[in-house]
Amino acid sequence: MNFLWKFRPSWMVLVRTPSDWYMVPMFAERVDQIKPFVVMEVLARAAELEEEGHRVVHFEVGEPDFPTAEPIVAAGRDALSAGRTKYTQATGIPELRRTISDYYSGLGVSVDPERIIVTPGASGGLVLLAGLLLDPGNELLITDPGYPCNEVFAMLAGGVPKRVAVTANNRFQPLANDLFDAWSDSSRGALLASPTNPTGTMLDPEVLAEIAKGLKARGGFLILDEIYQGLVSSPPYRSGLEIVDDLFVLNSFSKYFGMTGWRLGWNVVPDDAVDYMTHLAMNLFISPSTPAQYAALAAFEPAAMAIHEERARVFRERAEVLAEGLRDLGFTIPVMPDGAFYLYVDISHTGMDSTDFCWKLLNEYQVAITPGEDFGNHLQERFVRFAYTTDEDSIRLGLERIADALDELA
Repeated sequence: MNFLWKFRPSWMVLVRTPSDWYMVPMFAERVDQIKPFVVMEVLARAAELEEEGHRVVHFEVGEPDFPTAEPIVAAGRDALSAGRTKYTQATGIPELRRTISDYYSGLGVSVDPERIIVTPGASGGLVLLAGLLLDPGNELLITDPGYPCNEVFAMLAGGVPKRVAVTANNRFQPLANDLFDAWSDSSRGALLASPTNPTGTMLDPEVLAEIAKGLKARGGFLILDEIYQGLVSSPPYRSGLEIVDDLFVLNSFSKYFGMTGWRLGWNVVPDDAVDYMTHLAMNLFISPSTPAQYAALAAFEPAAMAIHEERARVFRERAEVLAEGLRDLGFTIPVMPDGAFYLYVDISHTGMDSTDFCWKLLNEYQVAITPGEDFGNHLQERFVRFAYTTDEDSIRLGLERIADALDELA
């Protein structure tokens, strides 16, 4: 007979053999290595406060506050009415892959539709890329700070995430030698972002080219996360594919196109990776959401693009309002973002650890922001992330409440 005991840090099973009893783990060892996604804990606590009747100002979640543009919603309704609810090709409907290819053409980049793999969100794209590129024990270089879930995708494939510290001195982006110095015999490639979460900064084009060339010379790959493409002011390039053709690109309909809950994204991969990605997609996901794919066709139409562009302009205005207000309160913003919708803010003048500061603001002043611990280890106690994915009136209310909190700390 087997008995199930709850045993920290993981679940264990008490197993009886003919000669003895012994404990064996029920769950994979990796689950004890995966930290909570702090921003989701903040969001959950914010929801509790709202249920209690409090008005919470949300600066925590990287999700556009605007609803999905009506042309996209209408196309989704039409798809459902037409019965477009069956499986599609594993790599996405041909119409959407061609439309994405045309989108790149408008950016001055030629991408064969066959190289485009439509995915169940950018997260689904990362699952596919990890499965394609990482064997157990392979190191994946990621930035610190950086998107918190990247290391989990590597771990699911048996890979080993290796953090490379980046600082405000280089706009929170790595130089080529930062990655090359971190490279080891176990290293397999790097995952970078441009613009990045949590800082919103972009890789310099010359540095991007140098990194791609150096990694290739070492037999490595480069994944470039471009999920904030379009939410950029005066970009040095519109896609890294303008600079390096054989990148593995990660993109999404969630941010610029405002389709977070539709769970749709895409990868661009080199020609020789297409068949392998297709096989992985067939086995792991069968296909992306069919109604979402047909809805996404409308995301590129002129009426929808005009809406996206206007919203990108509003985000840029909000960034200025929030940054000015925070600086007036004594906060330091080491670099202003090139894009996305985040400010990475130094709170050291408060005398508090960033995690303690975030929870104090939420619990006592109902202002939700994300602590630096969610994005890595490097100077995480000094930094917080503000997402300006809320209206200007809410931004000003949040600033007033933060001022009250600082008065208490003084």
